[in-house]
Amino acid sequence: MKKNFYKKVLKNGMTILFEKRDLPVVSVAFAVKQGGINEDPSEKGISHFIEHMMYKGTPTRNNKQIAHDIEKNGGKLNGFTDEAVTAYWCKMPSKHLNLALEVMGDMIQNPLFDKKEIEKERQVIFEEIKMRRDTPQIHVSDEIQSCLYSGTIGLSLIGTEETMKKIGQKELRSKFKKTYAPNNIILCVVGDADFNEIVKFAEKNFSNEQAEVIKPKIKLQNKSKVETRKGIDQANMILAYHAPLAHDKKVYASQILNTILASGMSSRLFEEIREKRNLAYAILGDSNINKNYSYNLIYVGTTKENVDQVKELILKEFEKVSKELTEQELDSAKEQLIGHHQISMENSNTQIMHLLFSELNGNAEEFYDFEKNISKVKLEDVKNLAKLKDYSFFALIPEA
Repeated sequence: MKKNFYKKVLKNGMTILFEKRDLPVVSVAFAVKQGGINEDPSEKGISHFIEHMMYKGTPTRNNKQIAHDIEKNGGKLNGFTDEAVTAYWCKMPSKHLNLALEVMGDMIQNPLFDKKEIEKERQVIFEEIKMRRDTPQIHVSDEIQSCLYSGTIGLSLIGTEETMKKIGQKELRSKFKKTYAPNNIILCVVGDADFNEIVKFAEKNFSNEQAEVIKPKIKLQNKSKVETRKGIDQANMILAYHAPLAHDKKVYASQILNTILASGMSSRLFEEIREKRNLAYAILGDSNINKNYSYNLIYVGTTKENVDQVKELILKEFEKVSKELTEQELDSAKEQLIGHHQISMENSNTQIMHLLFSELNGNAEEFYDFEKNISKVKLEDVKNLAKLKDYSFFALIPEA
């Protein structure tokens, strides 16, 4: 689809990404290059707080009107905060593209930050903090990052009750003004639309103000922690390790390694831990790849008594891959990854995320070179990465 891809950086610094498709559907995302890694520890969670407030109304639309304009025209509206970006997206019938651009453009430029709504949403975030802690699989995912990194990236993305209590209207408006400006924004559209019309909209509706670009400070570490808790029956554990950064060509070998070890029922660890030994139900591998930080993780849900054994099996499998990996297994993993990549492009709102993160990590066009780059990976590249030297570990286990 590279031939259907278009990109332009406007004079005000705003980046426009577009992939042309023929189905009468369009997905739109406005992404601000501001997330958890750009925050000071004392204000951790402010990017996420701002995201929540974007849906609470503008001078011309209240929160109900924002939702009504999108949903009553057949659309879906949502957003998310990540360590490196805060994004707002919708999916609409393509005949309503102009409405989608207008509503979302209004949202991200003219939030009210009403004091009453701030206090109401603060309570919502307090509940979200509790929900994340009370959901073991989410909690261990949050905690493993604090084992891998110190400083702000090691703190919860949505903040703590302590930081949330300190953030008010003044702080929200100040951070918004510093970061929500065209040179810090990517507009991505995938679907049946006209690129020139999208560019015209952005040029007409966005100013020349410039954002303050904050360079993140990433401090790597490796720690192991075990937390006990009453009221749970299963142990949830994650083993994670630092991986090549997004701009490093070794990132493709890293993805292959993760696929071989823990991607699906055909993976080595699924076969070793679940099928051979019946020690777990869920075995999952995942990657968090960015230009400033990257890591791979392996999650397992097991019994308290089996945590040490499962951990040892994971480490042994790394060693086996480093010594025994064959060209046949490598080719099979490549085919699996390439197939998943092709399937993932089917959904337009998934595709806008692919393009956004590719642009954030370097250049959106590189997304279309994925198959070529995976195919280039050599056997020794993967075997060398499997020689695991350091790792982090976190387990949440039932209290006796």
